[in-house]
Amino acid sequence: MVIEQNLSLVKKVNRLLSWGHWFSFFNTVLALAVTSIYWLSEPSPETLLGWVYLFCYWLGHTAFLCFMFFIVTVFPLSLIFPYQKHVRGLAALLATTGMVVLIFDAYVYANLGYHIGSTSYHQTIELLRQQVVTNLRNFILIVSGVAAILIAVELVLSNYCWKKIARLKQSHISRPLLVIFIGSFMLSHLIHIYADARLKSDVTRLDNVLPFSYPATAKSFLARYQLVDLAKRAQRQADRLSISSPELSLRQLHCSTTQAEPILVLVTDHIAGDTADFLRQQGLRWHEQHFAPNNTTEALLHLLYGQFLLTENSQYQLNQAPAFIEQLPANTLHIHSKWPAISARLPWLSAVTETETAIANIVFDNSPDVNWTDYQRYKQIMILPLTSQQPAFVLAPVKILIRWSDLHEQLKQHNSQHLDLLPTLLSSAGCSTEESWLGDNLLERPDRPKLSISRQDIVSIRKDKMVVLRQDGSYGVWSAGTLLPLNEKLDTPMLTDALKRLEPAR
Repeated sequence: MVIEQNLSLVKKVNRLLSWGHWFSFFNTVLALAVTSIYWLSEPSPETLLGWVYLFCYWLGHTAFLCFMFFIVTVFPLSLIFPYQKHVRGLAALLATTGMVVLIFDAYVYANLGYHIGSTSYHQTIELLRQQVVTNLRNFILIVSGVAAILIAVELVLSNYCWKKIARLKQSHISRPLLVIFIGSFMLSHLIHIYADARLKSDVTRLDNVLPFSYPATAKSFLARYQLVDLAKRAQRQADRLSISSPELSLRQLHCSTTQAEPILVLVTDHIAGDTADFLRQQGLRWHEQHFAPNNTTEALLHLLYGQFLLTENSQYQLNQAPAFIEQLPANTLHIHSKWPAISARLPWLSAVTETETAIANIVFDNSPDVNWTDYQRYKQIMILPLTSQQPAFVLAPVKILIRWSDLHEQLKQHNSQHLDLLPTLLSSAGCSTEESWLGDNLLERPDRPKLSISRQDIVSIRKDKMVVLRQDGSYGVWSAGTLLPLNEKLDTPMLTDALKRLEPAR
C-alpha cells in the first residue's frame, strides 16, 4: 500500500515536472516578445557578426532567464506541494509576476538606458513618479489591463500544457528546441569572447542590453597563450574611444547676430593670496565646485577644443587651432595669451589679432591683477586656474571667481568643469550646433552627470559624488567637494547617464 502511494506520488511529481518544462517553453516564447523591446531601444548592429550575436544572445539568454525562473520557483513548488491544480494556479501567478517585472524593466531600460536594481532605485522611482503625476488614470488603466491580460494568458497556457502533455511529447520537438536554446546560449558567449579580445564593438556594446547578463570574457587566458597582446589591445581600445579632431572640431556651427554683453574668461596659474583679495574687491565671487584636470595638456584640450585626453599624442593637436574657429563670424570668439608658457604650447595664438569687440574672449594671463586695467571694461568675467593641484586625481575641484550674475545663480545648484567653457561661451555668442558638446551650457540646467575621460580612466560627477572607473576595472567613489572616499558601491546608472554624452545626436 505504501509502495503504491509512493508510486502515485512519483507519477504526480513527474507529470508536474513535465508540465513545468512545457509551461516554461511557452513562457520563453512570450518572454522573447517582451525582450525584443530591449533591442528596439538600441541601434541595430552594423556587421554580420553583430547580427549573429544579437540573435544568439536574444534566444539563448531569454531561454536561460525563463529556465532559471522555473528552477527557482515552479520546480521546488512541484516537489514540496505536488497538487496539480494548486501548482498550476500558483505557477501562472508567479509567471505573470515575472512577466510584469520583465516588462517594467524593459520600460525602464527604454527610457533610462539601464535596468532596475538597487543602484538605480532613485531613478526608477522618479520615472514612475513622473508617469503617475502626468496621467494617473491612464497609468492605472494600462497597468491593470496588462496584468489582467497576462494572468489570463498564463492560465490558458498552464491549462493547455497540462491537458496536452502526451501530444506535446509525441511531437518530438523538445530535443531540437533544447539544442537551439543551449546552442545559442553557448555560441553567444563564444562570440563574445572573440569580440572582447578583438575589440569588436558591434558585439561588445550589447553586453548589458538584457537583464542579468554576464557575457564570458577570456582576455587573460588568451594572453597567457600569446593569442592576444594586451598592450596592443589597450592601445586599440584607446584609439576606438578617441573622439577624433574632425568629429569635434569640424562640427557645423550656426551663428546668428547678437548684441550680447562681451564675456571675458581669464585663465591663470592659480588664484590665491593678494591676487584673490584684489579680485574679490572688484566684485567677483567664489564658486568652489569647478573641476579642472591636473595636467596642462588635458586642461587646454578641455578648454579650447572640447575634447578628452585619450592618447599621449594629444600634445601635437595643440599645435593647430581648433577647426571650428574658422566657422565663426568675425569678432565672435577671441583667444589671446599673455602667459609665455602657454604661448609656447599654443603657437597658433600668435596669428590671432587682438580685438576689443569680440563677444566671447579667452585670455591666458598669469598676472590678472597686474593687467587688470585691460579688463575693466568687461562686466561679465570668469577667472579660473588652468589646472588643479591634486596629483592623485585626474580631475579635482578648484575655486574660480565669477562676476556674471546669471551664471553665478545657475552655479549655486550645479557643478562645472573646463569642458563646459566652449558650449557656454558660444551659446552666449549666438552659436549653436546639431552635435552635442561633451560639456554643458552652464546657463542651462544640466540633464546628465559630468563626464571626463583621461586616457582610459572614466570620471563622472553628480552633485557631491565623484566616481572614478579605472582601466583595470577597479573604481573609487569620492566626495566631489572634499575628495574624501565614500563607502559606496559603483553607481552604474550615474556612469551610464554620463557616458550617453558620447552618443551622437539623433
